[in-house]
Amino acid sequence: MHTAQTRHPAVRLAAGTAGLALGYPLLMRGWCLNWGATKGETARIMPGDEFLPSADLVTTRAVTVNAPAKAIWPWLVQMGPGRGGAYTYDWIENLLGLDMHSADRIIPELQDLQEGDTFRLGERGAVLRVEILEPERALVLRSDDGAWVWAFGLYPRGDVTRLVSRNRITPPHPTPASKAFMLYVMEPGSLVMERKMLLGIKHRAEAFVRGLPV
Repeated sequence: MHTAQTRHPAVRLAAGTAGLALGYPLLMRGWCLNWGATKGETARIMPGDEFLPSADLVTTRAVTVNAPAKAIWPWLVQMGPGRGGAYTYDWIENLLGLDMHSADRIIPELQDLQEGDTFRLGERGAVLRVEILEPERALVLRSDDGAWVWAFGLYPRGDVTRLVSRNRITPPHPTPASKAFMLYVMEPGSLVMERKMLLGIKHRAEAFVRGLPV
């Protein structure tokens, strides 16, 4: 029999919050950080790992694309604010002032990306620099403060390609509050956005090779 106390909304909310705080790290965090990736892919050394070897947070997320690497690469190199967007939820990106507008075509004038090129995430956001660019193999970006490395790897498997995205992050001035925010807000939030991005690239590349509209 339930008491008035256990039926009280505030009590249920507190219990639910406590359950989330305990359950996410134990039951869901591994899936969240490594969505779509195999154990081998999470353990694999990727280009860019050397830039932040002791990162506080590492995510490795992946998707199988039914297309060759050459059909995926153009969508990667044109990514960015004021460029081809990020193929995710543009409305969320633009609430943050990131000027993201996901392209539904390959844009020829954005295909000449070079190592050393930079772009800023919003007016006050991090500046990302292209550190490694190996056509149809690897694209690695690093923030100007050195706290974030974002790598994309293309790994052919017969007629398909594994697209792997890895983030390595170390907040420059972590506090207990910022660590909690990263754990309970940024990690799940990044999965929502990055899953949409990976599936967006997959959809575009697969449609492109079949001559279908995106």
